[in-house]
Amino acid sequence: MKRTQFEEKYFNECVPFLQKEFSYKNLLQVPKLAKIVVNTSLKEATQDAKVLDAAVIDIAAITGQKPVVTRAKKSISNFKLRAGQPIGACVTLRRTKMFEFFNRLVNVSLPRVRDFKGVDPKAFDGRGNYTLGLTEQTIFPEINPDRTSKVFGMNISFVTTARTDKEGKALLKFMGVPFKG
Repeated sequence: MKRTQFEEKYFNECVPFLQKEFSYKNLLQVPKLAKIVVNTSLKEATQDAKVLDAAVIDIAAITGQKPVVTRAKKSISNFKLRAGQPIGACVTLRRTKMFEFFNRLVNVSLPRVRDFKGVDPKAFDGRGNYTLGLTEQTIFPEINPDRTSKVFGMNISFVTTARTDKEGKALLKFMGVPFKG
């Protein structure tokens, strides 16, 4: 299987740097990006199913993969939510599609954010995984803002094999994630 340019950069530049930085004895100890999960949840989907259909189409265009419709696990009367009701969409990207999406996110989409100064370096979970929250899907070039009926936000989770936040941050920073400061 042919590697993308971004995968080549990871294997040829990132792995030796991390191996030297954290003094790993084995190549398999070097942290890597395992998967990227793109998730959105829409409260308007409880009243109007067309809103969720539009979100599914937009996420499919952004990621290049068909999303899974997520459903409510519990009924919550205050939110007018019933168990089993569709409320969001989720995509898990791996391998080549993951690297292609990561490349487009870091090099094309994030620089399009107005007044962008970098992403928050404190959004790690303690185990080397990072979650980035976006307020609108229109920063992606695949989405035409004129045809968008509803602007929605999304969470993008970078799941790594790193054991600590320091290792995860070093991996993502070397791969091109623009952290603040």
